[in-house]
Amino acid sequence: MQITFIRHLPTQWNKQNILQGKRDLPLLPITEQMEKEIIRNRHRLHSMKSPDLILTSSLKRTYQTARLYGFEPETDTLLDELDFGPFEGKKKAALFETFGDIWLDRPSELILGESVRNFEKRIFRFMEKYFSKSHILIFGHGCWIRGCLSLYYFGTIDKMNRLSVRNNEMIFLFPPNDFHRQKNKWKGLSTG
Repeated sequence: MQITFIRHLPTQWNKQNILQGKRDLPLLPITEQMEKEIIRNRHRLHSMKSPDLILTSSLKRTYQTARLYGFEPETDTLLDELDFGPFEGKKKAALFETFGDIWLDRPSELILGESVRNFEKRIFRFMEKYFSKSHILIFGHGCWIRGCLSLYYFGTIDKMNRLSVRNNEMIFLFPPNDFHRQKNKWKGLSTG
């Protein structure tokens, strides 16, 4: 199995370092630099095996990004961004001021608009749902992608805020095809 992630293109709130979460904001107008990055990523995509499934979250910024890449994606709410609750619409600094090192090193302890443990379970449910696909292209969100990478590489969601994923960055992940039976790789975390 291969998963290719592309984080959505920037919104106004991305530029202002404001947390979006479930807020459904449109993309900023595409700049010449963004267009060049899209072309570069499309060339990389065309040099690989074609995806057998192209997905976005239910939020328009991911769908709009997929369309700008020339795709008609399917939608899955499991890919929706973490719900930041009362921090949505506020600067990221407010989250750091409130939770500090807990946000950086132990986010699994937090309940924002949803618990980070529930968010983690959504990632596992997604992986189990699609484990039989050979190549999935996901136009997704920063926190979701970082959460998935943290679980895969470190076996815990608690490293997600030590990772960085830029808008329009393309990242490749190769989880094992028998992921649903190899919970040890993912530290045995339950999807139930």
